[in-house]
Amino acid sequence: MLPYIDIPFEYAGSLTGASVDELKLIFSFLLSYPLAGLLKRIPDARPYQKNLFIIAVSLFYLVGLFDLWAGVRTIFISSAGAYIIAKYVEGPFMPWIGFVFLMGHMSINHIYRQFANAPDKVDITGAQMVLIMKLTGFCWNVYDGRLRQEDLADFQKERALPQLPSVMDFAGYVLFFPSLFAGPSFDFVDYRRWIETTMFELPPGTDPKSAPRTRKQRKIPRSGTPATMKAVIGLIWIFLFLKFSAWYNTDLVIGNDYMKYGFLRRIWILEMLGFSTRMKYYGVWYLTEGACILTGLGYKGVDPKTGRVQWSRLENVNPWGIETAQNTRAYLENWNKNTNNWLRNYMYLRVTPKGKKPGFRASLATFATSAFWHGFYPGYYLSFVLAAFLQTVAKNFRRHVRPFFLTPDGQRPTKYKIYYDILSYLMTQAAFCFTTAPFVLLTLSSSLLVWSRVYYYAVVGTAASMAFFASPAKPWLIKQLNARNRVAKAEQQQRQQAQQQQQQQQQHQRQTLSRESTMEDPIMGGGLPSDPGQELDDAMREIKEEVEARRQRGASVNMSTGHDIKAAVEDKLGRNL
Repeated sequence: MLPYIDIPFEYAGSLTGASVDELKLIFSFLLSYPLAGLLKRIPDARPYQKNLFIIAVSLFYLVGLFDLWAGVRTIFISSAGAYIIAKYVEGPFMPWIGFVFLMGHMSINHIYRQFANAPDKVDITGAQMVLIMKLTGFCWNVYDGRLRQEDLADFQKERALPQLPSVMDFAGYVLFFPSLFAGPSFDFVDYRRWIETTMFELPPGTDPKSAPRTRKQRKIPRSGTPATMKAVIGLIWIFLFLKFSAWYNTDLVIGNDYMKYGFLRRIWILEMLGFSTRMKYYGVWYLTEGACILTGLGYKGVDPKTGRVQWSRLENVNPWGIETAQNTRAYLENWNKNTNNWLRNYMYLRVTPKGKKPGFRASLATFATSAFWHGFYPGYYLSFVLAAFLQTVAKNFRRHVRPFFLTPDGQRPTKYKIYYDILSYLMTQAAFCFTTAPFVLLTLSSSLLVWSRVYYYAVVGTAASMAFFASPAKPWLIKQLNARNRVAKAEQQQRQQAQQQQQQQQQHQRQTLSRESTMEDPIMGGGLPSDPGQELDDAMREIKEEVEARRQRGASVNMSTGHDIKAAVEDKLGRNL
């Protein structure tokens, strides 16, 4: 560590009440912004210089700022081990061998941190957690690169690595300083496209005029404004965290004063404890994402509708989506997105046999991996295991209850859907503030104490819901839905038949009107036929037939004059000639 570097942080800590290491961590996030600006200005044609710059800055953070010599050793062991395993181990077990090695190595540091019990100190476990996501994904990408293209899903094809990268590129990927301590994580293919600047090429057929603005000869678009916005919002979240954590903290919920409040108030305090804790993560992830955007790595192309550049490639959290989530899926998808992508792509889908859909076992394995990845505090396992059951219950409600509040085709809400939405929002938020409390409290005794003070309401509700959907109630719901759909389908068929009949009648009327219109002369009018010559011929033929018939009967026929013939024709036509 550089001499005297702690002095300004000790002074700032005395003013704010934050620890020296916490302030240094925030300082490193902010320092990454000007350093990211320098990195962006290294010529695109010199990627090796970018790699060297990245490695130098990360070593300064680890050694010069935090004195983490042991951390450098840890990162080297994990990275070198993963690279060697990916290079020399063949067969389908290679990614799993890499996974076990990396998780086992990280577990040593987790145990050491747990025994040290110094939450205010920054150690290597945070950086190693980010590194594990990168390296386990790297092993899977190398494995996918050895398979046939027809055996791969689209995501695998996009991320596959047929050849190992160079050691320099790999080191730059591992030590990417804007996301070194807190993420966001990303796959090697993203880093390679960024450092080779192929990420910024316009898709074929795109109008060059829609290309984002750049400076001089750089391909990386301007990103100062979105990066600054992320930094400002991140600092606001950090400020709010400092304020709210003074009001809602772990001491409050495990203290005796907590029981002075009513049941609903205690649930509200749990919700605010979770919210104040989330603010810290919102702030940290916004700051690190902003630095990544400033380097250009957050680039996600140009929106074809608006023509605006998108910078959401490494977005890690959506606070609005979390705080307004009406179901577990929305809650989890908006929280720690890149970790969720890692768990989904490299655990949830990988433990599922090919050709089958992921089920409860895949969910449980994913949540257990997430807990193990976080460490060995009992609170992690209470939270993640309960979350697995909670997700299963939520799926059942969404599949078998929610359709009753939609039209039978599932396309439109009924007038009662708003009540379902409000209730599902309240239940989701209440369930997650209970479920995540052990994640904040960490210890088993504190977690069970707080749960007992709110009567284990989420555990009871989850168990009751599991029992409900395991009972004959589930087939009954399915039967009711099917009956509802059959009735709706029959009514729809009747409406379609009625519409068809109505259309046929309208078509018949149009044809009739069309025939009538063609029978009238549009100029003369007055009921004259469209072919008067034909009508006269028909009248003369009828007169001749009547004359012959009378002569055969022996009757006398006297029609000697033209006047008589004209009178007979007019009589047949029904009008005067």
